[in-house]
Amino acid sequence: MNAPSPARRPGEFRPDARFAWCITGSGHMLEESIDVALALPGVDLFLSAAGEEVLPLYGWPVPKLREHFRVMRDNSASSVPVGMLYEGFYHTVVIAPATSNTVAKCALGISDTLPTNLYAQAGKQCVPGIVFACDTEPSVITQSPHEWVEVRPRALELENVERLARVEHTTVARSLDELRAALSERLSNLGLAWNTSSS
Repeated sequence: MNAPSPARRPGEFRPDARFAWCITGSGHMLEESIDVALALPGVDLFLSAAGEEVLPLYGWPVPKLREHFRVMRDNSASSVPVGMLYEGFYHTVVIAPATSNTVAKCALGISDTLPTNLYAQAGKQCVPGIVFACDTEPSVITQSPHEWVEVRPRALELENVERLARVEHTTVARSLDELRAALSERLSNLGLAWNTSSS
């Protein structure tokens, strides 16, 4: 007996499809990443458990986020919201900012959080993924909740960024400018535009 034909082919999406923007547990460029998300048309937020813990430390508790976005939280073992990818609700998955932990999982095909599960299933549906990796240089100056600090990513973290960049349907952004550029290209491909002229 032949399997039924799928209703939607990988890479196809609905006319009203949106950005699926994932936030993980990093404070690095977190506020700037949210500013970029606010300037895009049609964005839903997907929070990892760690992301939900970190966001209030930077002035973005979930109720405030809900004033601007639809928010999906990581509260089911099977990441139920991922099913919306199969139905064509999302044309692009963005993880910004992405912790070194998330980068490693995505690079190795591990999907045990809402963002990593969304990223993995997006790839299997030929939906483009844009990942703004935090640990991309031998020395990174980043903002903690109380002060600026220097972190020194290990060779392992840097190698995982390069490994992730080789994964199909994936663009790795190594800076905020690269994130904006990747999103501008995606918007152009979709025939969409930024919400504000400042972006």
